[in-house]
Amino acid sequence: MGFLSGKIVFVFSLHLLCIIINSVAEEMCETVASEIHVTKEEFDDMGRLIRSCSGDVSVNKCEGMCNSQVHPSISTPTGFQKECFCCRENFLRERLVTLTHCYDPDGMRLEDEDNAIMEVRLREPEECKCSKCGEYSR
Repeated sequence: MGFLSGKIVFVFSLHLLCIIINSVAEEMCETVASEIHVTKEEFDDMGRLIRSCSGDVSVNKCEGMCNSQVHPSISTPTGFQKECFCCRENFLRERLVTLTHCYDPDGMRLEDEDNAIMEVRLREPEECKCSKCGEYSR
């Protein structure tokens, strides 16, 4: 029985190693362009709506797959060691975007130069990478 269980452990370990090697080759996390719809409302000091502006904006996002694994461990209470990685931003950049569809509270399109557009500040990923899940970048 000891010889057979040793073979099973070896085969299991070899199988696990093959899974890890195959998944390393598949890991890919990248910064890709995407488009989102942004709406921003502006209110006066009394909380009344002054105008609402919107537009479609091109922004970067993180997309891809990262290696995560669970393997047996005698040093953890659950008996398994988890190593989780997520595709997320490594660096953020801040930029201004211009919203060009502005409307008054009655839904009428604003045409005057001062109110027809609105600049909005947003943050987007400049670079993405596989990071340990739960760790946050700024």
